[in-house]
Amino acid sequence: MQYMLLIHADETAFAAMPKAQAEAGLAAYGAYTKAMNDAGVLKGGDRLRPTAMTTTVTAKGGKAVVVDGPFAETKEQLGGYYLIEAKDLDEAISWASRCPGVHHGAVEIRPIWAA
Repeated sequence: MQYMLLIHADETAFAAMPKAQAEAGLAAYGAYTKAMNDAGVLKGGDRLRPTAMTTTVTAKGGKAVVVDGPFAETKEQLGGYYLIEAKDLDEAISWASRCPGVHHGAVEIRPIWAA
């Protein structure tokens, strides 16, 4: 079964980190990504640009409404994701618990609807 690991964190905290700390964090994500690749569970994933670059589309009165920025103001923002193949939720939880994002935010696990 495929699971989406959604990484939520305060993006302003990362931007305010000293350069060495930010580089160490990125290296941790690199090692985590490599471990998932080596295990054959990684199907995709990427880091997202800051919420300031977000465009949100909704509909009102049958017409599309386009707004710059995220739809909802939250303490933590979606900063990236991994799409993995895991035998069950327990395996997905095991991978999510190893994600560097759990140390500075949260990793949400969402099963993918099979087509």
